[in-house]
Amino acid sequence: MSSTPTTLPSLATYSLLGRSGLKVSPLCLGTMTFGTEWGWGSPKETAHRVLARYLEAGGNFVDTADGYTNGTSEELIGEYFAEHGSRDAVVLATKFTFNARAGDPNAGGNGRKNIHRALEGSLRRLRTDYVDLYWMHAWDGLTPVEEVLDTLDALVRAGKIRYVGFSDVPAWYLARAQTIAELRGRERVCALQLEYSLVERNIEREHVPAALELGVGLCPWSPLASGLLTGKYQRQGEEVSGSGRLAAIRGAGNPNFDKLFTDRNWEIVDTLVEVAKGIGRSPTQVALNWITSRPAVTSTLIGATKVEQLEENLGSLEFEIPREVAARLDGVSRPELVHPYIFFGPEMRARITGGTTVTRNRG
Repeated sequence: MSSTPTTLPSLATYSLLGRSGLKVSPLCLGTMTFGTEWGWGSPKETAHRVLARYLEAGGNFVDTADGYTNGTSEELIGEYFAEHGSRDAVVLATKFTFNARAGDPNAGGNGRKNIHRALEGSLRRLRTDYVDLYWMHAWDGLTPVEEVLDTLDALVRAGKIRYVGFSDVPAWYLARAQTIAELRGRERVCALQLEYSLVERNIEREHVPAALELGVGLCPWSPLASGLLTGKYQRQGEEVSGSGRLAAIRGAGNPNFDKLFTDRNWEIVDTLVEVAKGIGRSPTQVALNWITSRPAVTSTLIGATKVEQLEENLGSLEFEIPREVAARLDGVSRPELVHPYIFFGPEMRARITGGTTVTRNRG
């Protein structure tokens, strides 16, 4: 008896973003690489070719931020849609939080004054009247969550933004914000953007369960760990060989990048390269395929400095990882079980349920 083949997702297979009506592609085009101001990235012509190819393949979700390449990323996106049209067919997302004027405390953060300043600048650079998804780029540790919610809700009602997302926030902050929004009738958070990859799985402790519970779509950033999971970097004693963004900014003092070169992470890379070779795929494609199938993940951010890189990324949707391969990847990359999470594992649960099997309905 022949089995029915599994239908694989494509870039034009859309999913609802969290508990909203917004439909997005499984891979989101991240545009932090649009512009060369940071010493790496793509000039206008290349950036526009990457964007055109992504849209041609059926992608509809484009992500940027007001601070990416000092505003050039937004400008290049705005120029593209001004030249080619079709802006309304795209889910266009940008972000606020980071300071735009040194010495001015109100030119950054998540207060009402800065949110309005940031959005006005983004709309001008993007050459649009609205953004589809407006991300809070990071928790500032200062602004009352009620002020953030009220400000974003007012912008939704004014038609300047369509949906609200949080990026790089504590799980408790997301839970508090969503609860307040529900109780007070404010616009709910529909998306959560956090670092997530084979070498960075710590959000599985709190953020993934919170996203599932609160109806929030997870959008991982850096699913290739800034290029570490492409397999192009190798250890040579204490040195690292390989070229790319990670090599260019290593040692620059950014903890998001300096944390990557550890013995644990090299073991993950070695396993990834081995299993990718075994199934005839690149490490890039296997790493992206793995992340897109994780619980709560709706759309994964990918970046490309040239069209060839984008094509390889898109190939991650063309296959399924065999179960035994997925088990190897999961095992080598599983986060350490620390307190209090050890209490939530199957052994302790059995002591709570008396050894019976109890399942939860998330409906």
